[in-house]
Amino acid sequence: MFESPRTHEENVRKEQVTSRHDQQQARRRSSQHSECQLQRINALEPARRIKSEAGVTEIWDENDEQFECAGVAVIRHTIQKRGLLLPAYTNTPKLVYVEQGRGIQGAVFPGCPETFQSSGQFSRDGSQSSEDQHQKVRQVREGDVVALPSGVADWFYNNGDSPLVLVQLLDTSNPANQLDQDFRNFFLAGNPQRELQSQRSSYQRDQFEGQRGRQDEDESRRHQQDRNRNVFGGFDEQILAEAFNIDTRLARSMRNEKDNRGIIVRAEHELQVVSPHQSREEEEREIEHRRGRGGRFNGIEETFCTARLKQNINDPERADFFNPRAGRLTTVNSLNLPILRSVQLSVERGVLYPNALMSPHWNMNAHSIIYITRGNGRIQIVGDNGQTIFDGEVREGQVVTAPQSFAVVKKAGSQGFEWVSFKTNDNAQVSQLAGRVSTIRGLPVEVVANSFQISREDARRLKNNREEVSVFSPSQSGRSDEIA
Repeated sequence: MFESPRTHEENVRKEQVTSRHDQQQARRRSSQHSECQLQRINALEPARRIKSEAGVTEIWDENDEQFECAGVAVIRHTIQKRGLLLPAYTNTPKLVYVEQGRGIQGAVFPGCPETFQSSGQFSRDGSQSSEDQHQKVRQVREGDVVALPSGVADWFYNNGDSPLVLVQLLDTSNPANQLDQDFRNFFLAGNPQRELQSQRSSYQRDQFEGQRGRQDEDESRRHQQDRNRNVFGGFDEQILAEAFNIDTRLARSMRNEKDNRGIIVRAEHELQVVSPHQSREEEEREIEHRRGRGGRFNGIEETFCTARLKQNINDPERADFFNPRAGRLTTVNSLNLPILRSVQLSVERGVLYPNALMSPHWNMNAHSIIYITRGNGRIQIVGDNGQTIFDGEVREGQVVTAPQSFAVVKKAGSQGFEWVSFKTNDNAQVSQLAGRVSTIRGLPVEVVANSFQISREDARRLKNNREEVSVFSPSQSGRSDEIA
């Protein structure tokens, strides 16, 4: 069949993209082999809590061996009403799960046009303000997942009446991070607290501990020493003034040297930005349009400038697996949110009804960082030598990591059990050990019988007694193990 030069060139380019993607995933796996010798892990709560003017930032201990194994860091921001999480970028891709509340979010992609424009409006003092142009901003609400590539500056603002809670996973082992295993926040404004930076490397820990040890300095100087500067704080103000074509007074203000508000600041009045609301019908049409393309990687119609960055994962109608007696599972990956192919991450949302069970399984090509969003339950994780590295009850706000290929089972307690799993592959795959589509179900009866030294009748029961998929309703045999 004749292939035009242009078609041949496009096919070669697609093959190169796929090959490069596979090579990057391989780099992640090979770079962490020496860091996943896990004997025992714990369910973790935040290790550091940093207060700001209009919110709180909590950081899990990035030096814990389960996070070092997965090559990630976990951060939670709680933003109060009219709170603004200052614009910043990181050296890693990240996923943001909106656990609670609603707000607006902006991401600035280099080279993209300011497509949102406002006409002149009257301000509170009666004067007319000039029009504004800026890059796209998005309405976010509980259940949204937002994907952000490394180096993209973003911000969040709480325009609701309740706190806006954001759980972030930063992928420090991603090939896009060319530095080291530290996550680094580069703030474009403010005077951020030093504790906000990673303390994984010895250099970063020494920097932090060195500042804490200076107890003989006066209070105001020590308070200032406990803070880093924003990126403009390191530039000469004359250079800044020339670069922005402004006076030195305004350039000095950009450095925020005496700003002690932290990284979540309170807006003086309700933030006024251009942000059209998307109706549910429009959102559904957009999803159907993307499904009609088969979820294929698209380098023309969807560029970074127009890429869809978010998708809601809480809607029961979008569940991939649903059992009316057990619960549901929903996945957001590169097939339904294409930008995830670039950041090489995905998300799973799980809801188990009281005493229900998720099929024992293993993650075939990704680590799974499990954040408990509601209820209580029991998780067991088993390693390659059959050793249980985790067996315990978990509750809301805790984090547990299931390394790649380690077997995992989740059982809900009496309150039900809900979680979000961040996965270190844009198309993470799971292999189930029990149920209708399980590995055991796919084995011949004779293989099962001889492997476990059981009768053929028992082998058939082992294979066929559970007809459900992924999420299992409580069984009579498991009632004695219910969690109070």
